[in-house]
Amino acid sequence: MARPYVVNGARAADQADPRVEAVLEVLTGRSLAEVAAEWRVEPALLGRWVRSFVDAGTAAVTNRPDPDAARQRDRFLAAFAHEVRTPLTVALGWLSLLAHDDVPPHRVATSLQRLHGAVHQLAERTRDVELMATASLGRLRLAPEPVTVTELAARLDPAPEVHGGGRRLSVDPDLFATVLRDLWAAAATAPTPTHRRIEVAHEPPWDVVRVVRHGDPIDARLLQALFEPFDLNDDRTGVTIGLYLVRALVVLHGGSVGVEQDDHTATFWVRIPERPPHGETT
Repeated sequence: MARPYVVNGARAADQADPRVEAVLEVLTGRSLAEVAAEWRVEPALLGRWVRSFVDAGTAAVTNRPDPDAARQRDRFLAAFAHEVRTPLTVALGWLSLLAHDDVPPHRVATSLQRLHGAVHQLAERTRDVELMATASLGRLRLAPEPVTVTELAARLDPAPEVHGGGRRLSVDPDLFATVLRDLWAAAATAPTPTHRRIEVAHEPPWDVVRVVRHGDPIDARLLQALFEPFDLNDDRTGVTIGLYLVRALVVLHGGSVGVEQDDHTATFWVRIPERPPHGETT
């Protein structure tokens, strides 16, 4: 499995980030509501961007260390341990059975399939945590290219229903496929939904990808935990990375992620800058 590209973290000088542009407009004195409407984002979300921008700038100017750094480090290590523990235990169990000839001959093929599945899951979890760490350091390089969500969704098994998936987005195919994978899995959170689908819409200046689930609502506490870095998982046995990797990868693309839910439908959405004109990529 491919490792993430690591480079010195920096945006190209001519690469405009719509989030920063929106924040700067607010800081120059324009109404937050007016800017939010112009950029088609929720005022509360824009307000969070402004606070984060100001807090980060203040910390840099005053050379103030992050008081949460040690706590986040410990939670990160706990998340890594929990994410790899289950597939590693399964793999070691099957290896032990096969090594001691405890598997009947007619079940060897099935056992090897399960071992392969556990090792594959272990490799995925390891790559996920490596991506998350690299992205958090600002050292993950995007390789954007025009690609459709239908093409990316085809990597899921089975391939989901996609509405509007023919529109081409300017994204890193491998990284955005990971975003789709995790949002699709989040939409399957208990209670089991009756139906899931992916929707793609162009809402200038954004392209919006939504994973919609129908069925009984997800528990509000669990839904919140999905967006909290390294929070408790649903069985309270440890911490997981939840949708933290999704958030890191979407932010890297210059976008934002969120969820909306009522009594019958939950929608996980990702908003990224629209593809530049004339087929150019940023």
